Amino acid sequence: MKEESNVQFKDMGLSPEIMKAIQDLNFETPTPIQAEAIPLIMRNSGDLLGFAKTGTGKTAAFSLPVVQQIDPHQKNIQMLVLCPTRELCIQITRDIESFTKYLPKINAVAIYGGDSMFTQIKNLQAGAQIVVGTPGRVKDLVNRGKLVLNKISWLVLDEADDMLDKGFKQDLDFILDTTPKKKQTMLFSATMSPWIRKVADDRMKNPMEVRVSAQNAGADLVTHLYVTVHASDRYAALRRLLDINPDVYGIVFCRTRRQTQEVAGKLVADGYSAEAIHGDISQNERSDTMNRFRKADVQLLVATDVAARGIDVNELTHVINYELPDSPETYVHRSGRTGRAGKKGISLSIIHMKEHGRLRQIERIMRKPFQMINIPTGKEICEIQLMNLVRRVKNTEVDTKKLAQYLPGIYREFEGLSKDELIQHFVSVEFNRFLHYYSNIPDISVQGVSRRRDDRGRDRGKEKGASGR
Repeated sequence: MKEESNVQFKDMGLSPEIMKAIQDLNFETPTPIQAEAIPLIMRNSGDLLGFAKTGTGKTAAFSLPVVQQIDPHQKNIQMLVLCPTRELCIQITRDIESFTKYLPKINAVAIYGGDSMFTQIKNLQAGAQIVVGTPGRVKDLVNRGKLVLNKISWLVLDEADDMLDKGFKQDLDFILDTTPKKKQTMLFSATMSPWIRKVADDRMKNPMEVRVSAQNAGADLVTHLYVTVHASDRYAALRRLLDINPDVYGIVFCRTRRQTQEVAGKLVADGYSAEAIHGDISQNERSDTMNRFRKADVQLLVATDVAARGIDVNELTHVINYELPDSPETYVHRSGRTGRAGKKGISLSIIHMKEHGRLRQIERIMRKPFQMINIPTGKEICEIQLMNLVRRVKNTEVDTKKLAQYLPGIYREFEGLSKDELIQHFVSVEFNRFLHYYSNIPDISVQGVSRRRDDRGRDRGKEKGASGR
């Protein structure tokens, strides 16, 4: 299939309500999987096989064309989405809720283990056209008669390879046996394994195929770094990492709306060009903030994952994970916002000791090594900032004509100062805050941490029968 497309969402025949919702998310140009799959699903009722890795925009690829066709007046379940993890289940549900923002009669319910079954049953009984679930919990609710799937028109198996790897084959067979024969089945997977081929042969009828050969054209241009600190030192670490990168232009990802607001507020108070976006701000505020960020009038955007959906800025130098996300899939989405348009980027994570296991899990998903770096020292930061200031002064354009009338007064003010003294005074005007803040600061890097030592500790734990998280 084609990796590039000139098609826009506005050309796809989506309803005004859906278009308004995706415009709120600042979606304009579909990803390759979206550009191929959406028209196919809207035009055809046949089954579909989609091969694309995590982070390529599959959720919009299958949910937008189905939402377009769902009957909001029918309260029975019309679409079932099965996925392998609780985190992905929640994320897909949130995405669908964003897409149906202006379709209030269409409801989506998330069904997964580890949360109250009573609450999920109550949500189902309130009426939902879309259910997103993990196989185990869906099977439980079907067995209890609380989840009825005999009238669904669309079935989506998302990350099907991962579901099979996790041993959900029997659960999937049971669930699929309870669905009607006449339905549109869509299977999305990163690979075409023998298991996936067997599922397609057994459960699908002459499926159409959509393939995306690359997860992200810029993925190889992203360097993945991390620092290890105590949880209480996260903000101090963030400041030092920003100060060692004076030309940083990027997104700081936080887990909650409250944390987003707190971090952005601290950054602004400490003199950084930063603004927050999260679910509590109005659409007008979001649009204004995004316009300033796209123009680089704002250097740092502090955001939650949901609020950052649809941000499409090619020049970002950094993505900073103030905390690691719950799922590797979310990390992939975050890191993919840098390293675009042929430019290199950095994904930098601030973690504490207990998060090393989660970092290894993300490494396995990404199939890329993460490099541990130390928190920069005060001396290193001051040197970087000082030379950055000197270069900015040296490269500043001088308008000699407009400045000429002020020069006599300026020269009088500087009488008596030698060249060396003049340079020292001038640099100190802007540089004193760094000298003041970074004089005698303690080292906040967690000492004695290395990947090799961390792995030995993990192996010793296994020998003693210790259980993982």
